[in-house]
Amino acid sequence: MSISTIPRIRVRARPGTRTKGILSGPGFSIPISLGRGGIRADKREGDGGTPRGTFRLIRLWWRADRHTRPLTGLPLRAIAPEDAWIEDPADRRYNRHVRRAPGEAGDRLKRADHLYDFIIEIDHNTKPRIAKRGSAVFIHAAREGFSPTAGCVGLELKTLKRLLARLGPKTRIEIK
Repeated sequence: MSISTIPRIRVRARPGTRTKGILSGPGFSIPISLGRGGIRADKREGDGGTPRGTFRLIRLWWRADRHTRPLTGLPLRAIAPEDAWIEDPADRRYNRHVRRAPGEAGDRLKRADHLYDFIIEIDHNTKPRIAKRGSAVFIHAAREGFSPTAGCVGLELKTLKRLLARLGPKTRIEIK
């Protein structure tokens, strides 16, 4: 089955608040949460900023134990208990996916809450990877009330699931 994907989605902060915004594409505008630091051109590790720029969508990670395989044009990967992301700028694997044994450090992708039930990995700070320029910037489910993220873009879970069907490897996210 062929999926018709959209070429570009855009993110902007809502006037009067730096932590809430609008994600728009052809024929739709949806509310989102942004990082507690707002949209930042000079993104740094731990600043809570959502990076400004245009990024590729790399892959969709999803909780296969909670949801059926989603319809999407993005490459897919089911989240396993050992999947994690390195956020330590001193680690040579900074801003990369790793597999961790229980108890090892790393931002776990398999969480008790539902924020990471679907994670779209974007190519922020990947080529080249620069220490302290930000890691683990994803598109994922928003917290209740669209409270701020640590730098990601958060959407209501049911809206995120619907959007997945319109995204593919040629889709770009433009954060302004």
